Amino acid sequence: MPERGPVVCLGETMAALAPAPPASLDGADSLRLSVAGAESNVAMYLADLGVPVSWLSAVGDDALGRRVRAAVAGAGVDVSGVRTDPARPTGLLLKDPGAAGTRVHYYRGGSAASALGPDVLDDERLQGAALLHLTGVTPALSPSCRALVEQALHTPPARRAHAVSFDVNHRPALWPPGTAAQVLRDLADRADIVFVGLDEAQDLWGAGLTEADVRGLLSRPRVLVVKDGGRGATAFTEQGVCGVPALATEVVEPVGAGDAFAAGFLAGLRRGTDLSRALRLGHITAASALKVVGDHGPLPGPDAVEALLALAGPDWRRARMP
Repeated sequence: MPERGPVVCLGETMAALAPAPPASLDGADSLRLSVAGAESNVAMYLADLGVPVSWLSAVGDDALGRRVRAAVAGAGVDVSGVRTDPARPTGLLLKDPGAAGTRVHYYRGGSAASALGPDVLDDERLQGAALLHLTGVTPALSPSCRALVEQALHTPPARRAHAVSFDVNHRPALWPPGTAAQVLRDLADRADIVFVGLDEAQDLWGAGLTEADVRGLLSRPRVLVVKDGGRGATAFTEQGVCGVPALATEVVEPVGAGDAFAAGFLAGLRRGTDLSRALRLGHITAASALKVVGDHGPLPGPDAVEALLALAGPDWRRARMP
């Protein structure tokens, strides 16, 4: 990944409603309004980590769209390329926490972001960018959004002006049955850097898959990171394989942790650190998301982060998120 140039994250961000305090919707008395979007989550954590970053998307000409834009901008992300669509609304999601996990209900059909297409790639912010970050959510939103992602990955890696990272981010509710597996595999295999959870890879491509099997299915990316929940993450490159266990932390809600991990890992690569430290920074950033109800939680201070990154292997395995 080039060290110079900003990162551009492209995708939909919605207004999000969740019970406050966390409880099932059946018994909740009040809802908290926040924002949620995989790509803007990555952008906000990159900004926290000192990486210059822009977010490209579209929102409606409505109060929720203004709330979304202000929240992402408030985290230090350049939102000057976000379009306002006068005819389509800002998407909305509703979280329903429960003993078996948090269910998410989407109200995003016909949203402003679903009308995005390949012309977004002409945005001036991509000129001189080091990296474009995409996820598997975007191609599920509409035919034009799928065309956008396919166009972004159309140029062979050796001829790209910037690297492209792709988080598989499989959302079954967004895909017609039986369609996601092949599309997401084809797109991921054309990116430079890929993130995928072992559980979602098993859901998509085979229940018995191991991390090495996933690498066999996605052999072309220069870097493939397979995340295994609270156990750890493994990075595959042409030079070899590197695995780092996850950092022990209290889990309030898992939503957003994968996006935070991607941001931390990408920030580590951009700093030119080795894969082990990049994976550690991914785990540290993910733990920040796990500790909060929303998608974006505060990072430890820079000194605490550096202390964690500098730990010897056995000490890292015993460490807990401050």
